Amino acid sequence: MKTQTFLYFLATLCIIASCKKHHTATGYSGWATYAGSKDGNRYSSNDQITLQNVSQLKVAWTYSSADKDSANRSQNQCNPIMVDGTLYGTSPKLKLFALDATTGEQKWLFDPASQDTSKKNDPMAYYKVCRGVSYWEDKNGENKRLFYSVGQKTFAIDAENGRPIMSFGKGGYLDLTEDLGRKVNSYVSGTTPGVIYKDLIILGARVDESEDAAPGHIRAYDVMTGKLRWIFHTIPHPGEFGFNTWPDSIAWKKLGSANNWGGMALDEKRGIVYVPTGSVGGDFYGAHRKGPDLFANCLIALDAATGKYIWHYQVIHHDLWDRDLPANPNLVTIQHDGKTIDAVAQITKHGFIFMFDRTNGQPVFPITEKTVPTSALPGEVPWPTQPIPSLPQPFARQHFGPEDVTDISPETHQIMLAKYRKVKYNTMFTPPSKDGDWVFPGFDGGGEWGGAAVDPETKIMYISNTEMPWAQVMIDVPKNNYAHTLQGIGHAIYNKYCITCHGPELKGNGSSYPSLVNISKKYKAEQVSQLVTNGRNMMPSFKQIPAAEKAALLAFVLKLPEKASDARIISKEPVSTNAQDNIPYTMNGYKRFLDTNGYPGIKPPWGTLDAVDLTSGKLLWKVPLGEYPELTKRGIPKTGTELYGGPLVTKGGLVFVAATKDEKIRAFDKKTGKQVWEAKLPAAGYATPATYAIDGRQYLVIACGGGKIGSKSGDSYVCFALP
Repeated sequence: MKTQTFLYFLATLCIIASCKKHHTATGYSGWATYAGSKDGNRYSSNDQITLQNVSQLKVAWTYSSADKDSANRSQNQCNPIMVDGTLYGTSPKLKLFALDATTGEQKWLFDPASQDTSKKNDPMAYYKVCRGVSYWEDKNGENKRLFYSVGQKTFAIDAENGRPIMSFGKGGYLDLTEDLGRKVNSYVSGTTPGVIYKDLIILGARVDESEDAAPGHIRAYDVMTGKLRWIFHTIPHPGEFGFNTWPDSIAWKKLGSANNWGGMALDEKRGIVYVPTGSVGGDFYGAHRKGPDLFANCLIALDAATGKYIWHYQVIHHDLWDRDLPANPNLVTIQHDGKTIDAVAQITKHGFIFMFDRTNGQPVFPITEKTVPTSALPGEVPWPTQPIPSLPQPFARQHFGPEDVTDISPETHQIMLAKYRKVKYNTMFTPPSKDGDWVFPGFDGGGEWGGAAVDPETKIMYISNTEMPWAQVMIDVPKNNYAHTLQGIGHAIYNKYCITCHGPELKGNGSSYPSLVNISKKYKAEQVSQLVTNGRNMMPSFKQIPAAEKAALLAFVLKLPEKASDARIISKEPVSTNAQDNIPYTMNGYKRFLDTNGYPGIKPPWGTLDAVDLTSGKLLWKVPLGEYPELTKRGIPKTGTELYGGPLVTKGGLVFVAATKDEKIRAFDKKTGKQVWEAKLPAAGYATPATYAIDGRQYLVIACGGGKIGSKSGDSYVCFALP
């Protein structure tokens, strides 16, 4: 009996020890990487919180960085990580912090502004987007490093004290505008964190989406030195696989994008990294990039050690609808046709899940090349087919017809039906035109950067899904024949850089892209100049605009009066648009289909949480996610809201997700989709939650950043646990 007691005691000590070494824990008990694990599954094997006790969850701690933007434009999309009892995350102003993961007490704080004194007085310089951090340590556990991005810089930070590691890269950071094979003047920024493979950090980046965008190549750097170890060219160079698919033999010299901004997944055992990419710039007119545009809109499998190509699958050919692959893929093992298949599943903005054998890229379920419309704007050559998977079933609605227009009230229905009919086409993959087409699901999905969660035991995928139509209407690019005044030149500059987001009338779209009308009443010229140079949140930096052209742009936007000293700026020649010289068409702004009250113009649900069985390919359930309380009071069933942020699933039987405009976090029964808990947040949780266990207690934490789609901004993290 004494021997049994001793063995039980010894086993208990081993369990406690394993709990304290979270990043080396086997299975899915920790949260030491973005999305919880390198396979990207947002799954936790912790099961202290269950269906039976989830209603007892209480706030365990809150942490505020106190650096939100008072104008409600800042965000925080960070999915924090937890290693050895320390929580690492970022603030709206991209300060990196370390907290005691059980109490929320701050251990240290790194402010990137302290490394760049030239921007210390710029209140907007660091309001950008960072979705998380990467952690690495050596075999002895003596050298522990964090990697995270602040705009074009990816810092290496000592995890113990929060100080930059000056021996890394250029004195503590990488400059993402370098190592791209050509001089880059346009925007390059880290958003979703890279993945760690042995002694490498593999990085993607967000870049401009215009015709003069920077290349979106995938790069791997030495975690100790910051030295570039390999690069994969997403627009193939001469002699590389895929180069001959480009009719323009110098496309690699002048085109950009085809970037990974949504994250990657890593099969660590095989040493394969799976990289989803976006479209080639510009997004909506492609006469300058004829062909399928390889490796844009692809899921690419690369040797993680060398960057060598293994296989790829192109999900959209010659993208004209901004159908970037929006999130990391998920790695799962399933049984199919009597065989065990290690598969990779990729969600898309247009509501599909593409599944492949991880080793060779063969589709798990048949994929058909469907004939699509090809009538297009002059010069455009759309691809005649697009791939449609037979299974899994789509998680988003695929058609938006007049019968789908909102009927929230008879009056609203008639108004919105009239607006609907002003846009001519509603078939998916209709090429952009001046008559317009409905992009549904919209430019932001469907599936988005929050990604999907997969339960590796049940093989069920959970997705937060937005069902919002967007209008895509093309216009002629305004000719640069304005009066040769400072404001006239500025108007031409505006058409070059700003018109797609803010529209020809400077009105924006009321949510993601604010109106610039009367902006002079809100900001001084110096502030607008800083905003243009540095960017802010999802607005990229336009530091490539020459000083004289920026002065003209400000004169146009702010309606500044002419001065005698402006004569040196005013040229009699048209403003050069470089790569955009021969682009005759642009989109007339990003326009959600909203009624006068700001509700989506389609019948609900507007946002859903969906469950898909990856073994059978069947959609199991779909429930509204989020609500508008004022509509619920009117007797309208829960509608869901537009969603930003992903779910996580646990062994305890729960799916946790925030993501909603109503500023709540919720838990659902993972088998049925029944909501079993909710809590109010200080600001909308447009991020993916994380969960971890310390000393037998399970914690759930969410970044509450708000700031999107008209939501107020926040700067806190809220952590929940059982009493």
